Amino acid sequence: MRLFRSGCLVRTTHIILTWLTALVLFLHNTDLRKCEERGELLQPVLFGSVVLLSVMMYFTVSLMDPGFVLSESNAESTIEDDEELEKMMPHRESSQDQRRCGYCFLMQPMRARHCKECKRCVRRYDHHCPWIENCVGERNHRWFLLYLCVQLLAVSWGLQTAWSGITFAPTWQQWFIQNGFLLGALAVTGIFSVVVLLLLCIHLYLAAINTTTWEFMSRHRISYLKTCDSEENPFDRGVICNLWDFFCVCRTVAWERVYSKRSDDAV
Repeated sequence: MRLFRSGCLVRTTHIILTWLTALVLFLHNTDLRKCEERGELLQPVLFGSVVLLSVMMYFTVSLMDPGFVLSESNAESTIEDDEELEKMMPHRESSQDQRRCGYCFLMQPMRARHCKECKRCVRRYDHHCPWIENCVGERNHRWFLLYLCVQLLAVSWGLQTAWSGITFAPTWQQWFIQNGFLLGALAVTGIFSVVVLLLLCIHLYLAAINTTTWEFMSRHRISYLKTCDSEENPFDRGVICNLWDFFCVCRTVAWERVYSKRSDDAV
């Protein structure tokens, strides 16, 4: 039922904008249109497939559970299920206890935060993304980053295609009339290319150091980070291990144990 909540307008806008832009690129004298006219369908089919994949990835990250804290028993059970990760970490006792959320009154696992838009607590909360109208958290963060990769491919390809269709005219008025729709597509794909590239670089960096947007921006206000040095990250295991865990480890992590063991090096 999430599709029919407040995010329906955002998702509908995304779909309309995506397919209208693709339609403009196919109907004008772009490289895609020229390939169609020559009977070379590989490039148009590949471009259409990339656009379709980007839409599917969009709905995946938009509609999936980002890692909502379902109950107090659910929040506590993960501490018992993380023995493998526990062996990878040095040991130290921690005084960091779970705290009760002031909005939904559930016990929050470490790195969780209450989202006022979703009205739920989210594990390993990163941020609430208004474009997908969903939180980015422990369960969908990797999918969000993969979506950014596919979306960057789609909009950068669309940008190059729109540019290939721009034609010259004797006057400015004729030029705008001939290229008006393509200029619109060029603006959309150009803006999205820059925004998506920046987001992709930022989230790759955050994944590489095993931190979140919320932790990076609000470190001074987070109880379990305020006691750490400014350059210290108790969850950082090195770039390779961090990226491996981010993309390949599909389980709920008991960050309380990771924190307590990793922090032992500071003693």
